Amino acid sequence: METIYNFFLNYHLWFKALHVVAIISWMVGLLYLPRLFVYHSTAEEGSNSSEMLKIMEYKLQKFIMTPAMIVSIGAGIVLLITKNIDWTTKWLYIKLIAVSGLVYIHYLLARYRKLFSIDKNTHTKNFYKILNEIPTVLLIIIIIMVYIKPF
Repeated sequence: METIYNFFLNYHLWFKALHVVAIISWMVGLLYLPRLFVYHSTAEEGSNSSEMLKIMEYKLQKFIMTPAMIVSIGAGIVLLITKNIDWTTKWLYIKLIAVSGLVYIHYLLARYRKLFSIDKNTHTKNFYKILNEIPTVLLIIIIIMVYIKPF
């Protein structure tokens, strides 16, 4: 077991880089998928553009967003385990709550994508425009907590 821990400890910077790349990829999806929903909510059911958006949304979620989320969380856990973190600081918990918010948004977007795929969307383009801003706010909170550590 100690050998595995030492492996992760020795490659800490590689896991940090992997974590950042995965977060960027995940955030791209979290920001782009609701924008696709804005366009999709105005497309006529069964139209070429609606069918094209279904394919784009599916591929974005299945091949970019979900794998990037899994790698982000996995690498983040490795970093939490291998770095000497003060677990009494509030910033860490605020960050983890914000990350949980991103996971929840990911879940919601997957649910909405499935509804679009069967032509059962019930939300307006304005709903998706507002939803599109939430990951940005959560990202700002996460970055402030990680780099500024105000608490």
